[in-house]
Amino acid sequence: MSQTILIIDDDDVFAQTLKRSFTRRGYEAWTANNISEAREHFAKQPCFAVIDLKIDDESGLSALNLLIEKSPETKALILTGYSSISTAVKAIKLGAQNYLCKPANTDEIIKALTNPDTTTDTIIEDNPISVDRLEWEHIQRVLNEHDGNISATARALNMHRRTLQRKLQKRPVNH
Repeated sequence: MSQTILIIDDDDVFAQTLKRSFTRRGYEAWTANNISEAREHFAKQPCFAVIDLKIDDESGLSALNLLIEKSPETKALILTGYSSISTAVKAIKLGAQNYLCKPANTDEIIKALTNPDTTTDTIIEDNPISVDRLEWEHIQRVLNEHDGNISATARALNMHRRTLQRKLQKRPVNH
């Protein structure tokens, strides 16, 4: 019997790509693009689950709670493009096996799910992410939340629209 994995992510292209990758590695993979779709798979009690932290307007932590309630043996991983220490701690406290930042490939996900001690040998970079890069990523996240609407994003960031436009014209900082 093959191992099963549930992928919960609102980005269907990413979810399907991940599903194909897991299938090639011998897993039986299911996808869900929202929490209500995911509920159908919870009863199947998958071996593993990869849950996006932000699923449309819902929290992946809610999906994690429901999964743990319905299938306590499932090892879950929270995968996010918007990482923070507080959400990582919260996810682990709620029962996640691990927490990874996007982009993460299938091998990294499998390692994080099957080896809970992967975080102990993680190398911390000497030069952490710069404030400029953090600002750029935050602006991109808020812009995405407002469907690309510059005026709404500027209001949400408490910033003048023209200032935001100037910042958006710049290339992202690497570090």
